[in-house]
Amino acid sequence: MSDPQEAAAPRAKTPTFEDLPLDASLRRGVREMGYREPTPIQQDTIPSAVEGRDLIGTAQTGTGKTAAFLLPILERLLSRPRGRIYALVLTPTRELALQAEGFLRQLGRHTRLRGAAVYGGVGMADQERALRGGAEVIVATPGRLLDHLDRGYVDLSRLEILVLDEGDRMLDMGFLPDVRRILNRLPTRRQTMLFSATMPPEIVRLSQEFLHDPRIIRVDPTTVAAAGVAHHALLVPSEFKTSALVQRLRDPSMTSVLVFVRTKHRADRVAEQLSRAGVPAAVIHGNRSQSQRVRALEGFRGGRHRVLVATDIAARGVDVEGVSHVVNYDVPHEAETYIHRVGRTARAQRRGEALSLVSRDEQMDFARIERHLGFTIPRDPTPPGIPQSMPAPPTGRRTHYGAPRSNAGPPRPRSAPRRYSRY
Repeated sequence: MSDPQEAAAPRAKTPTFEDLPLDASLRRGVREMGYREPTPIQQDTIPSAVEGRDLIGTAQTGTGKTAAFLLPILERLLSRPRGRIYALVLTPTRELALQAEGFLRQLGRHTRLRGAAVYGGVGMADQERALRGGAEVIVATPGRLLDHLDRGYVDLSRLEILVLDEGDRMLDMGFLPDVRRILNRLPTRRQTMLFSATMPPEIVRLSQEFLHDPRIIRVDPTTVAAAGVAHHALLVPSEFKTSALVQRLRDPSMTSVLVFVRTKHRADRVAEQLSRAGVPAAVIHGNRSQSQRVRALEGFRGGRHRVLVATDIAARGVDVEGVSHVVNYDVPHEAETYIHRVGRTARAQRRGEALSLVSRDEQMDFARIERHLGFTIPRDPTPPGIPQSMPAPPTGRRTHYGAPRSNAGPPRPRSAPRRYSRY
């Protein structure tokens, strides 16, 4: 028999957006977007951000951190006079800038606050008009914002709030010098919020230099990756991956599939192979123009393309409701990258599936991912006519590029990390 005192203990109240310090107009916008309960990063971030505290948020893709910083921005600016730039969100890619500006528009639809997205790959005239036209919140990529600052198109002298989103990705893409140039041109008295999936030393130093007594908020990456995602693996030789994927796509439950590959060339090739096999597929990567990216995303969101093939950098900004499956066509080298990828499905506490196509040379990387997650991912049976990849050899050290390496001779030096265009 259970303890009567324990049985009578009240249940913990499920948090809602009504419990957060937000204006009724913002809660109405949240409800109309279909959200009822705040995610952990939103629940922990919003109260302190509304108070004006500096923050460092460590959370993975898909945890709802965009709304976690946009809602406090809107709340703090509700009473400000219109027509001045009070808040700036710096983000590494065009897709993330467009995504955040779209979220801002939806969350603030019942307010008079306006936003503008500023990014490269398109003409500057429309952006200049938006900047001069009095948007209160600017979402920008670092390189294009510097172009506008150098030409005198944007006045940030009244800025009160700065958000650095995806700090580790900006570091990976070589944007840190541009970010420092921008920070040195902003008012020193401001609220600064830094969000990053990981905290490499360079990001830690940046936060120590530009943030004042920040509150640190962490969301465990392992629980984020596991929550709502059913993980599967398929052991298949590299040359049979496309054939295996085509067969798996016969499953009618795979309605909206995001396929991750390692390189731009591979993305083009896989999308072409899928299209030839009768599977409507679009592609997105760093060499695609802005109009091509927008068409691909709109086709994927609208259902014209059942599959979107993407590289990691390009897909960081993909935010599509209802992605049913994420497919790791190429297994990533790092567990953190795996978590970023699978976070594209099961968004905001929904459910989704992640399938990894694991070749012989990728099995050691995949084992490292499983150790990070803390569980063994089940292996699915190979489709008819597809051979199963052989187990990886137990000896030999792993190179960064996936091939086992004997201990004879010194390792080959790694090349310097590639710096991506600031646009």
